Amino acid sequence: MDIQEYQRFISAFYKKRNWYQYDPFIRSNFLTEEVGEVCRAIRTIEIGRDRSDETVLADEENLENLTEELGDVLDNLFILADKYDISLEMIMQKHRTKLMERYPEE
Repeated sequence: MDIQEYQRFISAFYKKRNWYQYDPFIRSNFLTEEVGEVCRAIRTIEIGRDRSDETVLADEENLENLTEELGDVLDNLFILADKYDISLEMIMQKHRTKLMERYPEE
């Protein structure tokens, strides 16, 4: 599945479930929440958890959790981009150009 196809899929998926209608301000807060969950997943992988009431998971389970949380972040980014009619390809192209101009090869 390519990026455009996934962006169309996730927008339709969210619209069908009435999740799409949240304005970008609320959606950006959802994104922030998901980024926090990515940070927690990375912390678990890198230094473990220190709460006695949490179950210690196998490495594979921790990586699966990180993968799921990264997916949630991407979905929220895709929805925000869609709300402003910005394709992910455009974002990547413009960002690449910015990086190459800002940090040219020596």
